[in-house]
Amino acid sequence: MIRRTLSAFVLAALAAPFLTGCPSHKAKDTDYEHQLPPGELALRKITDPRAIPDFTVACTNTTGLRESVSNSLDYLAKPSSQKAFPYGDVTHDQAVASLNAMLTLLDSGKSPGELNAEIRAKFDVYISVGCDDRGTVLYTGYYTPIFNASPVETDKFKYPLYKPPAVLKKRPDGTPESPMPDRKTIEATKPYVGNELVWMADPFEAYVTHIQGSARLRMPDGKEVTVGYAANNGHEYKSIRAILVQDGRIEKRAGLPSMLKLFHASPELVKLYTAQNPRYIFFAFVPDGHPRGCLNEPVTSLRSIATDKKIFPPACLAFVSTQLPMRQGGQVVDAPFRQFVCDQDAGGAIRAPGRCDVYMGVGEEAGQLAGRAQNEGKLYYLFLKPEAVKQPGEQPAEQPAPAEGGEVK
Repeated sequence: MIRRTLSAFVLAALAAPFLTGCPSHKAKDTDYEHQLPPGELALRKITDPRAIPDFTVACTNTTGLRESVSNSLDYLAKPSSQKAFPYGDVTHDQAVASLNAMLTLLDSGKSPGELNAEIRAKFDVYISVGCDDRGTVLYTGYYTPIFNASPVETDKFKYPLYKPPAVLKKRPDGTPESPMPDRKTIEATKPYVGNELVWMADPFEAYVTHIQGSARLRMPDGKEVTVGYAANNGHEYKSIRAILVQDGRIEKRAGLPSMLKLFHASPELVKLYTAQNPRYIFFAFVPDGHPRGCLNEPVTSLRSIATDKKIFPPACLAFVSTQLPMRQGGQVVDAPFRQFVCDQDAGGAIRAPGRCDVYMGVGEEAGQLAGRAQNEGKLYYLFLKPEAVKQPGEQPAEQPAPAEGGEVK
């Protein structure tokens, strides 16, 4: 999907109290986009066992986890995945072994308490340094919308999604080799006429597809297809939500539903605001219909996260501790969320160790929840201890941690 994918609209607003040892509210001046010094990684090994979280609750609900882990293993089986490692002193073999070890534990029949003990004994645990070197991470959500579209242009369907143009040549990191026009220029001059993939009926729904990085599209004959991220124009993402809040168009805590309502009621405002985000996404059909992340592997609801892939290791096993919006008794409330996930996506707005996006699923309900997600929490990664990783023909050597330190304070 994202392919990144992209991020949710909610970026910097008041957060509800959260669960795990972080402040119960967000400071108004908290800089969740705080960047690491060049060359630094986002993870720090926890050396004090008391700082390792209890995984018991996460072991009571593993729905979708096997699927997500399997998708990560499919990615790590590709030769290109080797380029992302070593991550500090975490090797590619260690990342693969960690995911396989988790599958073995899930199939072991052990109780949640026993699984917690096994995980704590067999895995090294790392924590994101967060935005403040104390582990604080702002969690938001993203999803795959369902919109109407057409394979041909009509009076109703006149807003295109484009395939990557032939002139777009990508570097190994996925960015264009040569400069490309920004969103405003593309929409004004239409340089890619003839390269349309599909046509949409609503300009802001087309923009949402760009931001989310994928969409499920319902064609006039009732058939549904999925489109996903294929490339971008190399420009940096800029949130229009922040501009809308500043201009008094939406409330500070409002999310995507409020934005859709605004632009459906005032379509003349769409281009005025969307043109302020220079980033532009190109799409391709997803053959199996499953939304995909930046690893070109399917993403799984509540089991896939998006992080900054320049500072976090792709596809690896992680543990999220925060609160997420959930529907309970007909109402949406922020509920504790302590679950294992896999890091399978990236986002235009996810560019720092203090930011993480959780994939909420497909459709309107997922969108409602994603639009409300914005709580602080902590983010952990789990790697099988080096001595447990078997290397063909050699004894594994003990490896130092990617960074010194104990608990992030």
